[in-house]
Amino acid sequence: MADPKEGGTIKKGQQEGLKFAVSILEEHGLPLGLLPLADVIEVGFVKTTGYMWILQAKKVEHNFKLIKKLVSYDSEITGYVEKKRIKKLKGVKAKELLMWPPVNDIIVEDPPTGKIQFKSLAGITKIFPEEAFAAGQ
Repeated sequence: MADPKEGGTIKKGQQEGLKFAVSILEEHGLPLGLLPLADVIEVGFVKTTGYMWILQAKKVEHNFKLIKKLVSYDSEITGYVEKKRIKKLKGVKAKELLMWPPVNDIIVEDPPTGKIQFKSLAGITKIFPEEAFAAGQ
């Protein structure tokens, strides 16, 4: 099987990596605060397939205040980015009552409604206002 990272652009370090991750989100019409990263080691993106990977020094938990939702980001996050969507996402979990179901699909509604959907393999779909994931949230 071919390496999904083959032919990818790689940026190393917190500043370059974060800037690159935000530019990928922006280019695909996704909220810029979707991936609150810390201690970024590497961010990579393969333009032809949309494959993106992010390596951080450690797991990060972020509380999205507007929607009162705690989200966990593993030290390695991978997924396929396309217009208004991230699919086959790995490494992101949202706290749901006492469980942490993995989020594997993020979709910004198109035509725009100001809403964003999060789907898990467990069949849970949650819809939130996009503004909850704006930069700085």
